[in-house]
Amino acid sequence: MKIRKLLILTVALSLLGGTAIFADTVTQKVKVIFNKQEIDDAGALVDGKAFLGVRSLGDTIQAITVWDDSAKKVTIFKPNVHIFLMTGSKPFGEVQNGKSTSFKVFAQIDNLLTDISAFKVTISDPYGEETWIDGRTSKDDDFPKSKDNFWFTSDNFTYKFNSAGRYTLRFWMKPSDTQPMQIVSEKTIISK
Repeated sequence: MKIRKLLILTVALSLLGGTAIFADTVTQKVKVIFNKQEIDDAGALVDGKAFLGVRSLGDTIQAITVWDDSAKKVTIFKPNVHIFLMTGSKPFGEVQNGKSTSFKVFAQIDNLLTDISAFKVTISDPYGEETWIDGRTSKDDDFPKSKDNFWFTSDNFTYKFNSAGRYTLRFWMKPSDTQPMQIVSEKTIISK
């Protein structure tokens, strides 16, 4: 009786191991590179076709991704968001290391083909620590009425560029109250 149980267990484990090996050969991980940047949670190769995670792709191309669970549908929106920075009356993209700089963020947004409930602007230091600069929600009186074409000017903001390196200014949008903020544009500031 013990030999029969041992034989059944051996066959079951062999089948399980064979299935795992077969599944691994059918689905292979694929490395996806976009503008020399590897996408996290890269793709999978299934039956000779590469599949990508929509959220990872949306984050990489700086687009808004919206999941409709009832329709089982993903929609991707890629608005044009142009950012420039002004200190006084001069545009800039480079600052002196260790110096505080007072500036405003100007953004022009067009081709926004979905409603949004909020947006914000942040800056991250070379180590990834993020600081909020300015933003609006749909409850604010000065929230844009026209979603397709609007301008945004932040309040004057003073920031100390403590370290040498690349600082990343990001423009985020929130498609609805239930969805998270998503990056739609970035600008780099170099501190020397």
